[in-house]
Amino acid sequence: MVKLTMIARVTDGLPLVEGLDDGRDVPDADFYKQQVKALFKNLSRGQNEPSRMSLETGPYIFHYIIEGRVCYLTMCDRAYPKKLAFQYLEDLKNEFERVYGNQIETAGRPYAFIKFDTFMQKTKKLYQDTRTQRNIAKLNDELYEVHQIMTRNVQEVLGVGEKLDQVSQMSSRLTSESRIYADKAKDLNRQALIRKWAPVAVVLGVVFLLLWVRNKFW
Repeated sequence: MVKLTMIARVTDGLPLVEGLDDGRDVPDADFYKQQVKALFKNLSRGQNEPSRMSLETGPYIFHYIIEGRVCYLTMCDRAYPKKLAFQYLEDLKNEFERVYGNQIETAGRPYAFIKFDTFMQKTKKLYQDTRTQRNIAKLNDELYEVHQIMTRNVQEVLGVGEKLDQVSQMSSRLTSESRIYADKAKDLNRQALIRKWAPVAVVLGVVFLLLWVRNKFW
């Protein structure tokens, strides 16, 4: 069965639509939603992932398609037919592009097109029962093949992004530490100069004071 569906803009990972009733029957639904958001973030970095892919995660599997700088993703039971999952996403993509195609790039807030959930829920119901005549016909459609779509583990994909995050964090930390070191070095140099020239300054001060006193009173 289809468990949850999300749509996001690929250029920045901005979530555009999420099923309002999705995930209610899924234990740890929030965990899987966080995985989806992490995947969207990865895609926004330009990881050159295929435009169609399946990603195994626990007892479920993510299927997604990317088109027009938008990622359409659904999570299904592993036993749910891959062909139906991708046809479901194709239906969503076609309608979403028709209704919101000229607004996608200008969307400035998360879930800007949440009204699309109405169409999403209606379409999901059509695909839930794989034994209906409609879905059997789709499964037998030889013109729509999904055998070439790669299947990977979600951790393999997210691991790339995590490594990049670690490199970025390390770089930021090193930059910050180098700035702190530079500031400390300046302070130490300043203190060394003070220690070096302070006695000279004191002697010169005493000499000038004595000269002033002699000129003043003698």
